[in-house]
Amino acid sequence: MVFKRRDRRSPVQIASEFVYPRGGWTRAFHYVKHRVRRLPDSPERIARGIGAGVFAAFTPFYGMHFVVAALLARLLNGNILAALSGTFFGNPLTYVPIGVICLQTGHFLLGTEFEKGETHGLMRKFARALGDLKDNFLSMFSDRVADWHGLSIFYHEVFYPYMIGGIIPGIVAGVVCYYLSLPVTRTYQQRRRAKIKAKFEEIKRLAESKPAASAANPIGSVESLEKESRDV
Repeated sequence: MVFKRRDRRSPVQIASEFVYPRGGWTRAFHYVKHRVRRLPDSPERIARGIGAGVFAAFTPFYGMHFVVAALLARLLNGNILAALSGTFFGNPLTYVPIGVICLQTGHFLLGTEFEKGETHGLMRKFARALGDLKDNFLSMFSDRVADWHGLSIFYHEVFYPYMIGGIIPGIVAGVVCYYLSLPVTRTYQQRRRAKIKAKFEEIKRLAESKPAASAANPIGSVESLEKESRDV
């Protein structure tokens, strides 16, 4: 296949590059920023797509942020590719503060208590929920009785507060990123159009000057044409 990697990455390399990309997060950020600015769409639609992607990073649907971002971008008439790039806001460096903010906000809005500093308790709830999913799936092929207790605790104490609490900070972050990316994208596109226009004018000027040079010096023009043909 044409786009297949020559060097296959091991699972350890894939996991390590997910946490810390090759070249660092700064290089990855500049790459995403460069790709977003060059999208062939209006600055408004690109900015709306970025806002949708940032909002999706505040949802508890891990592994499906691309899907959430694409749906939101479609609803907001934003650029879907920009929305997918906007999910870069959620990464291993920001998942923990985003999760804490969403959980604290969700428990505050629901009138429940958020157990501060209990990271191990949160991880244990994740593990018990995943264990319930695995055990209950296997119970369909055995005589084991399905037990949803761990998953129920995870839903009521983690997932649901996270989903409710992520709405407000997600909207705030999405709106802020929209207004930050809009002038940047508009300025970049204007400069790019100006450069392209200047390049076309330069090409046009050179094309118009060639007939005059050929009339003034036909021998030189023949030599220049032969040189150009050799270069091609």
